[in-house]
Amino acid sequence: MPAKDPFRPADDAARALARRLIDTARFGALAVLREGAPFVTRVALAPGADGVPVTLISDLAPHTAALRAAPLCSLLVGEPGPRGDPLTHPRLTIQAEAAFVAHDAPDRAALRAQYLMAQPKAQLYVDFGDFHFVRLVPRAGHLNGGFGKAYVLKPADLGAG
Repeated sequence: MPAKDPFRPADDAARALARRLIDTARFGALAVLREGAPFVTRVALAPGADGVPVTLISDLAPHTAALRAAPLCSLLVGEPGPRGDPLTHPRLTIQAEAAFVAHDAPDRAALRAQYLMAQPKAQLYVDFGDFHFVRLVPRAGHLNGGFGKAYVLKPADLGAG
């Protein structure tokens, strides 16, 4: 007998929860492949104008070189609440492709302004030459909205397709 699929079909409530998790995330766990092995780090985030999560990373960080070598990555957003079991709080894993934004890109100024609204302390280093905005373009999402509320989401479900 085949195993029952634990994932529910995406619905409006799941899409809204995923969108809220992306829009309110100021930090996330970014997983990359580094030297052939998984490597996870915490990154600061802001939603881009199109809703795609954006981070600002330095060439000095090991995950920057890893993303340049292999742009497929994974981002976990959703912080545990102040009470209860952390695993009962909603969280979203986004399978993404890293897209570096060129320093001379026409939309960089708008992206910079939006990022600084969410991450004002980045004003100290946002214009350093070794820092780069990276859009984490969703390819798929896995939403855990709480016990028995698991969904597989497409880019369009995340407002990115």
